[in-house]
Amino acid sequence: QVQLVESGGGSVQAGGSLRLSCAASGSISSINVMGWYRQAPGKQRELVATITTNGIINYTQSVKGRFTISRDNEKNTMYLQMNSLKPEDTAVYYCNGVSIRNGYQSYWGQGTQVTVSS
Repeated sequence: QVQLVESGGGSVQAGGSLRLSCAASGSISSINVMGWYRQAPGKQRELVATITTNGIINYTQSVKGRFTISRDNEKNTMYLQMNSLKPEDTAVYYCNGVSIRNGYQSYWGQGTQVTVSS
């Protein structure tokens, strides 16, 4: 089992910055891909960014150039640095981990709210 706990959400004005953290514990050696997803009110959950154990990174188009995903393997923590925030970035942000060897088992954190005001 893997446990994921997000932190760092909050309220900020447009143009501001926030850094989200996702602390992983448990059988984290089984995790191949970690990522951030978000879900705005009335909308489906969407991918924000992913990072593999080999450091391959992928971003959704709307956050490219503004968000940076990273991971500290020693601290078992993943980060999402969010700059130049826009009101449309307002959502609950979820941390995700996928274990390929366990049949693509997906693990989720509880989510952290990010609110960007104009």
